Amino acid sequence: MRITPPITSHFSNRIGLASATGDPTPGLYGTNASAPLQQQNGLRDIYVWGLYSHCAYLNGSQGTCGNVTFANQLTPFDSMLADIPGNYTVTTRFLISKPNTTFTNTSFLQTASKAAFYLIFIGTICTFLAMLSGIPKSTITFLTASVFAAIGALLLLVGAAIWTALIHEISAINHLNVDSGAPLGIEVTFGNGLWLLWAAFAVLAVSLFPYFVSCHTYRKRY
Repeated sequence: MRITPPITSHFSNRIGLASATGDPTPGLYGTNASAPLQQQNGLRDIYVWGLYSHCAYLNGSQGTCGNVTFANQLTPFDSMLADIPGNYTVTTRFLISKPNTTFTNTSFLQTASKAAFYLIFIGTICTFLAMLSGIPKSTITFLTASVFAAIGALLLLVGAAIWTALIHEISAINHLNVDSGAPLGIEVTFGNGLWLLWAAFAVLAVSLFPYFVSCHTYRKRY
């Protein structure tokens, strides 16, 4: 199952690389949309990150995805370098690594995105348990559902906040220029998945009110 991505990253550093080196960079971009990722088959135009995998596209529809991984980590810089042909790797690393940006801080992104994943994953489990607990009608089950919903909402809130902060931090790369003044051409944007995550938190938070009311007012009739 493909997860709606919380981040969509458009990597198009052809302009910046060509401007900085004077080389039109032939072969920098891949031409085979189905070629495996991270095997130096060429840079893709669009990279999309999700909770379990990341995908790359030559255009809006033709592309491929990496392996499905539990607790997939956000590593845009390393993934991009792994796609770039070997003769451009050193130059690209130099251009992007010169400023001290979060985009290139792989260890930090891995740790933060992994923590956010587990918060969201556990929050999702709590949401499911809240739904199941609320089906039987009794004061105890409504109270149990309230507790699970409260925990789930808190975990989803923190997970969504971490992802929002991460994307905001790495989007600083959007304004990076090379020495010649030309834009590097990397653009990081929010994806629909993040808004769905915030919506899930909002719905779960709103559900707390009827759960709490029910556990205090419900009386079983015999």
